[in-house]
Amino acid sequence: MKFPFRLALLAALIPTASFAAVIGTNVPATPVTAERIANAPAWKDYLDRSIRQRQADQDFFHAELKAHGLSQSTPPPFSPNPRGTPLDQSAAWYARPESQRIADCVISYQTPAGGWSKHTDFARHVRAPGEAFAVDNSSHILITNDFDIPADVNWNYIGTFDNDATFTELHFLAKVINADPHATNAAAWRAAFLHGLDYMFAAQFPNGGWPQVWPLQGGYHDEITFNDDAMLHVIQMMQKVAAGRDEFAFVPAEYRTRALASYRHGLECLLAAQTVVNGQRTIWCQQNDAITLQPASARNYEMPSLSSGESGSITLFLMQLPDPDSNVIAAVRGAVAWFKKTGIMDHAYARTENDGRRLIAAPGNGPIWSRYYEIGTDRPIFGDRDKSIHDDVNELSRERRNGYGWYRDSGKQVIEEYSLWSKQHPE
Repeated sequence: MKFPFRLALLAALIPTASFAAVIGTNVPATPVTAERIANAPAWKDYLDRSIRQRQADQDFFHAELKAHGLSQSTPPPFSPNPRGTPLDQSAAWYARPESQRIADCVISYQTPAGGWSKHTDFARHVRAPGEAFAVDNSSHILITNDFDIPADVNWNYIGTFDNDATFTELHFLAKVINADPHATNAAAWRAAFLHGLDYMFAAQFPNGGWPQVWPLQGGYHDEITFNDDAMLHVIQMMQKVAAGRDEFAFVPAEYRTRALASYRHGLECLLAAQTVVNGQRTIWCQQNDAITLQPASARNYEMPSLSSGESGSITLFLMQLPDPDSNVIAAVRGAVAWFKKTGIMDHAYARTENDGRRLIAAPGNGPIWSRYYEIGTDRPIFGDRDKSIHDDVNELSRERRNGYGWYRDSGKQVIEEYSLWSKQHPE
């Protein structure tokens, strides 16, 4: 994705001051709409399928309420993380009756489309009739015209790839199936797993990317989403399914073939989304416009910018690919060069005694990287709840300084692993 302008954020931000901590105001992302894709048949088909599937999901739920004489839904159990469906246990653990009970619970929360929501404890119990597919994922802090206000508060993040959702449930099911392929409910688990793959295939954009939420929800959820490694996790799932090894050995050949095509198309999109400034490859943004691949915003405090955290994960993934082609090699070299150039030394983002977290002097510490960088200048930038964009994290409101990970050591492992990788792939 070429971005030749030195002050690239000017294309997306409204400037408010030339010499101040506030350098702009974030603007909303552009969703996928019928008007934007009127002359693109593949995109029109995609959007039509999304609209039909969303309606089918809602019709199913409303029919379920009516069939059981329920006037309203009940909320499912909340969980901040998918602790009930771990992916790091032994094969024997996944063969236990308790693990199989959890698998039964997991498939009961699968949406008609084939995905799962987030922040829901799928290990607690089998979904009851009329129980919502998702907890209330609405933000608890909203301002006027907030980018996070859902179009339908009762139908939000159903289903999604955000916060490891869908990816985790599918991987967990695969491990349980592999541990005991002849279990009583193994056929149901397999059917749910393949339905989940169908969901991932259906959600993939014509250009190979994936949105945060599918069926499409509108707003920033329609963007190609690298945030929290959402799209990367789907690509990795497709790669593993296509290989058909270990816990994915049960996947039919037809699905492995489709997964391979999906993986290759997704990888092409990932490489195309790498930001190029003045002919030089840099890193990736947190979100990209679904159609144009241009940098996009998300929540009020997440502006179009280079994103160090997600880019670290992407670069490590690319370095693990066997037999990388010239495009992959160039992408890695460009990203590593950027990380080496932008590392921050002798500072730490730490808690202070009276004012919460702040960037402070810390001789000998580092390197660390800002979460976001201005495209074209590589200046660290920071967003606040009121949509203001700052060039100093210490100028943010206390709520945002303490409630977001503004600095991280994303590039350390990248640079370390590159030292070996570069020897294996010399220029």
